[in-house]
Amino acid sequence: MKKCYASVLLFSSLMILFSFSTEAQTKKKKEKKGEIYFSWGYNKEWYTHSSIRVMQPSLGNDYKFKNISGHDHIGWDQGIFSIPLSIPQYNYRIGFLINRKKDLFFEINFDHTKFIVSDQNAHVAGKLNNRQVDTTIAFNEANGFFYYLNNGANFLLFNLVKRWPLYQSQSHHFKLDALGKAGIGPLIPHVENMLFGVKNDPHFQVGGWNIGAEAALRATFYKTVYLEFANKLDYASYSGLGINNGTMRQAFGTYELILNLGFTF
Repeated sequence: MKKCYASVLLFSSLMILFSFSTEAQTKKKKEKKGEIYFSWGYNKEWYTHSSIRVMQPSLGNDYKFKNISGHDHIGWDQGIFSIPLSIPQYNYRIGFLINRKKDLFFEINFDHTKFIVSDQNAHVAGKLNNRQVDTTIAFNEANGFFYYLNNGANFLLFNLVKRWPLYQSQSHHFKLDALGKAGIGPLIPHVENMLFGVKNDPHFQVGGWNIGAEAALRATFYKTVYLEFANKLDYASYSGLGINNGTMRQAFGTYELILNLGFTF
């Protein structure tokens, strides 16, 4: 009888231990549940004035175009959906949850932005053909000048993202969050230009670095689909940009408006 009682007690103890173990594993699995999001959208930019330094040692050139103004090229102004989706200024985001509180993410943040030097009277100062110059020229294609980062000024950032819940409906079918983002990363411009009538060989390259901060509102529907509207500030420092017989450097600030459609899993 005692032996039978001991067996029942041992079996009961094992069942209790198994029950606790199963519950702990279930909780652990729930805690480990992650979150991934992806979005695609479009952007509009405004740029600060900047200087473009041109360095062509073999030609005796080291001069600057000073206080240059530039603009973007949104694409949709040529007619909505009249061009392929990848031609306008687009952006994408891929984010991964990195903490248990579910409010911190690591994000790969890419903006296909475009920078075009406006037609203008440009102040040129420095060494040109081994002579010091300080003059003004008409910077336009008819006069032998253009400068495009039109296939992309291309900001790539690796961001840390913080999420703050603002509102959630009782049905959980709608949720509104505020997001703060900040990061740093490389620039991947497409460089195309003509200076004094001489064109470069248009090309993509890694050419400098940028740092950015973004504030966004995200409205999520049925826990999966979301719309995200963001304001972004970015500082980009381009260097080693390949041109005919030399390189260029430039730095400017950018203010962006961004609208994305995304999915979270």
